[in-house]
Amino acid sequence: MAVHYKDYYESLGVPRTASPEEIKKSFRKLAREFHPDVAKDKKKAEERFKEINEAYEVLSDPDKRKKYDELGEHWKSGAEFRPPPGFGGGQNFRGGRAGSQEFHFGGTGFSDFFEQLFGARMREGGFRQRGGFAPEETAERGADIEGDLMVTLEEAARGSVRTVNVSHGDRRESHQVKIPPGITEGQKLRVSGRGESGSGGGESGDLYLRVRFAKHPEFDVEGHNLVCELELAPWEAALGAEIAVPTLDGRVNIKIPAGTASGQKLRVRGRGLGKDGDLFVLTRIVVPRKLTEAQKKLWEQLARESKFNPRIPG
Repeated sequence: MAVHYKDYYESLGVPRTASPEEIKKSFRKLAREFHPDVAKDKKKAEERFKEINEAYEVLSDPDKRKKYDELGEHWKSGAEFRPPPGFGGGQNFRGGRAGSQEFHFGGTGFSDFFEQLFGARMREGGFRQRGGFAPEETAERGADIEGDLMVTLEEAARGSVRTVNVSHGDRRESHQVKIPPGITEGQKLRVSGRGESGSGGGESGDLYLRVRFAKHPEFDVEGHNLVCELELAPWEAALGAEIAVPTLDGRVNIKIPAGTASGQKLRVRGRGLGKDGDLFVLTRIVVPRKLTEAQKKLWEQLARESKFNPRIPG
């Protein structure tokens, strides 16, 4: 199957020489702008959000980025693309029987281009024989098919219903897939009887959708827990403060204890994914780069009066 080549660097608005930090910064900016929960034009934003998420999925992973870069710079956005022989997973979505057809997914969040290079291709169904011993009486169960389903953290926390399209050759089917609240990364959703058709009267296989969380501009995921980074001014860390932090349900105020260290994790209970998830706020102390003369004098006064030395234990 020929698909259109995608320029992931163009999707994120960065050069091919961009550093991991530049790629992350650009992704976070775009993801905030086009997140479906905040954008006015939700349909347009959803498509753009999927596009930048797919690009970040590849470019933020050193192995995937290297494989993608091996395609060469001669590819142009919109050009037809077929992966070189032996490149990537490119098995397409095939069942286990000889001559079985290809399966293509729509509405899962990942493009055909991504699936040809990096997607999981299939899950072989078990075959059960029924009836007599003559070949024409043998019933063979259809193969299970499997694809990836991109799920936002908001959907994972609250639950959702998604429409997934599966093309069996020229035949296209649409299925409503329920995403239960508290679902985890890698969990598989089963749609019974929607895999490859059986033969000789055998039952159809099943459709499996493996959940892959969309990258979020604010949070990383650790099991059911969310982790976000909070930048603190030195005086906020030293004296303590009350600061609003993001959650999937809006911002909440948390107390920063006096003497908070950089890299310390503060727990906000019940603000993760599902009933067992918490939010962990990872602190990072940031020093101002520019100082006025008055501010510089205050820092100099603090340096003279303070006996604190971070290089001496205790």
